[in-house]
Amino acid sequence: EQGDLPLIQDLAKQPTLPNPDYDYEGIEFPEAWNNSALDLFESIPNDNPITNAGATLGRVLFYDTDLSRDHSISCASCHKQAHAFSDDVAFSVGINNAVTPRNSMALFNLQFSRRFFWDRRSNSLESQVLQPIQHPGEMDLSLEELISRLESSPFYPTLFSSAFGDETITEDRISKALAQFTRSIRSFKSKYDEGLVSDFSNYSAQELEGKDLFFNGITRCNQCHMTVNFYTPGALNNGLEVEYADGGVQNVSENESDNGRFKVVSLRNIEITAPYMHDGRFNTLEEVINHYNGNIQPHPFLDDRLAEDFIIGGTPIDPQLTEEQQTALVAFLKTLTDHSLTTDPFYANPFED
Repeated sequence: EQGDLPLIQDLAKQPTLPNPDYDYEGIEFPEAWNNSALDLFESIPNDNPITNAGATLGRVLFYDTDLSRDHSISCASCHKQAHAFSDDVAFSVGINNAVTPRNSMALFNLQFSRRFFWDRRSNSLESQVLQPIQHPGEMDLSLEELISRLESSPFYPTLFSSAFGDETITEDRISKALAQFTRSIRSFKSKYDEGLVSDFSNYSAQELEGKDLFFNGITRCNQCHMTVNFYTPGALNNGLEVEYADGGVQNVSENESDNGRFKVVSLRNIEITAPYMHDGRFNTLEEVINHYNGNIQPHPFLDDRLAEDFIIGGTPIDPQLTEEQQTALVAFLKTLTDHSLTTDPFYANPFED
């Protein structure tokens, strides 16, 4: 029973927080991000804008192991800052050593997404953030018990008061604070971003070759990984299997045409978010590119962007890249890494000195 454990495991535990709060409200994307394609998928709700106090509270919640039934797991246990808030194993380990069925997705630039999880089953970030807390194989804590724990904490009532005007702790306020923090995690300080303002004079010849391959239409990389966020808001079948044991979106929709469709991730920070795909089957970027270079599996619902004849379920493309070209593509993908994200104190664990 959840009540068998103490409400708060360590009453002496205190987060170390700046005074004043970090300026989450002041984080702005560069000019290149101000475009209609991204604006279409802006998802910050009117009733939950990012505030300094709200994101600060969300940061504390994100790193607090008291959000799990046995005080062992936090959100950050499976979403690690060093890996762009993804996990470095194929399947994360939750409470009682339970193993998750899918790879933990990276968390950044979430304001440009409206659907969450690999199967896109959640329609808002505010609803998504509460699900791992309650999941029996992840954190396994009821929201009622969570509220009781936070109310008994020596610091949470004050943090809730700063964020929302009074000390009342509710499910809605918990979800809003966690959503504010995760939505505040913004990544736009890569070598690629520097190249956008210098006409890529900072790139090596190999990186330039990889960039040309990425955008040339033969590999079709940028047809699924679009905009400066290098993503697609939807879910696609990329030919990993002839028959999928995990149906992806089909598990939610129950539509056969959704078989093998999974949310398309951003390629930003892809260098540090291995292993790859929904099941973490690929350990390296070289393996990922090898999949798209002649190893896409035929499937009746293969996305048309990966078909020679541009039809759903068509013949898989084979760009026949040379070894040198594949190496160049990897070099380009590594220019999308925002190394500052991995150490930024705005997003770091407040329970560590």
